[in-house]
Amino acid sequence: MKILFVASEARPFIASGGLADVAGSLPKALCDLGHECRVVIPLYKNIPQQFREKMEFVRNFNVPLAWRNQYCGVFKIRHQGVVYYFLDNEYYFKRDNLYGYYDDAERFAFFSKAAMEMINYIDFDPDVVHANDWHTALVPVYLNTFYRSIPKYHEIKTVFTIHNIQYQGQYGMEIAWDVLGIPEYQHPVLEYNGCLNMMKAAIMQVNIVNTVSPSYAMEIHDPWFSHGLDPILNIKGDRVIGILNGIDIKDNDPKTDENIYKNYDAKHIEDKKVNKLELMKEMGLEPDENRMLIGMVSRMASHKGLDLVKYIFHDLMRDNVSVVILGSGEEVYENFFREMQNRYPGRVAVKIGFIPSLSKKIYAGADAFLMPSKSEPCGLAQMVAARYGTLPIVRETGGLKDSIHDMGDKNGNGFTFKTYNAHDMLGAIQRAEGLFGNKPLWKKAMLSAMESDFSWNKSAGDYVNMYKMILKD
Repeated sequence: MKILFVASEARPFIASGGLADVAGSLPKALCDLGHECRVVIPLYKNIPQQFREKMEFVRNFNVPLAWRNQYCGVFKIRHQGVVYYFLDNEYYFKRDNLYGYYDDAERFAFFSKAAMEMINYIDFDPDVVHANDWHTALVPVYLNTFYRSIPKYHEIKTVFTIHNIQYQGQYGMEIAWDVLGIPEYQHPVLEYNGCLNMMKAAIMQVNIVNTVSPSYAMEIHDPWFSHGLDPILNIKGDRVIGILNGIDIKDNDPKTDENIYKNYDAKHIEDKKVNKLELMKEMGLEPDENRMLIGMVSRMASHKGLDLVKYIFHDLMRDNVSVVILGSGEEVYENFFREMQNRYPGRVAVKIGFIPSLSKKIYAGADAFLMPSKSEPCGLAQMVAARYGTLPIVRETGGLKDSIHDMGDKNGNGFTFKTYNAHDMLGAIQRAEGLFGNKPLWKKAMLSAMESDFSWNKSAGDYVNMYKMILKD
């Protein structure tokens, strides 16, 4: 089976979030199962030179986009057995950031159209084209509108994965023809609630819709989670399937991780405490092996549950815990955690920004990892934390619910709470504190977390089954 995975970012080349992790690891897992999966992303300015030097020029062609006729160059590289294509157009992609520009609609319309046009010029005839999030939501629209009649495209099946339904690619309908080049007869596909909605169009045009966890697939049928798209998803019915993301277990391995203070594994779990004490020293916390250290690595946004943390923070400080936080985002949360660091010196440490090496130190050094999200399509941090023997404390939503099970269950690997309530969260934290006080039971809990299977093995198999299902249609 041949799959073309179309994404706006992919590790290790360029990344801003979880989509890059998926695009950098799922294709490899599919190839390991004997299928051929190739990936196409834009050739951004900030892709490191070490990768650019290895790229091979394939060819160039022009991409018709409304009244424009834009240059597109194709480069490729083989990385860990997977072929990655990079689409070059400096007007659109030679910029300091990936997203956030006034012309993002045009930029990613070009990328989506170019990805489809590219199939004409490469030695790869995909059985399935797999698009991801709003940036590539026009892929199935362009395929069905302009390319279906071409023999090479006639039998291609399509998948669209929703990584976060909050971001839908919404614009005014006036850009449908002049910018996106979508003819008027297709405008009803794009229109939703009086505006242009790229994600809605993709949902209606693909063979199957996929989300990054089974629970999130169920949740987005509910108006509370759907950001207005539940009527469209309900039309799709059982053609909305959730498959839990995995993580790269080689890149996230405390036994070999070069970013942490001291390597360890399940057989040498006592060395984890070295990471805790060193992290506390580096972050200016009072080193105390017997004080539970809670870690957070998060975007500072309301849907991450930080309002719950704000509400009970002073109550939490009455307990025998310390807190270390890494992240950036909304100013109200950044300022709050800075204030807490000043108010509780030696107990609270905050680093504003995102430093990948420090995040690994927190995964390895903390005792517990707090992730109280209001909604979470999948989440990867809780899986990484568990892999490092740091017990996740999570709200039961989306992928958090599917990956972390309470220690009260037979297969427990963390602590959970159900309702979006600050004191329910505090109760879960205090249950963790209670277990932390019993060192033999805590060690057993750490081992249980480390033994959780968050590899892509099962998930990749589920994707293969999904592809086979639509190929039979």
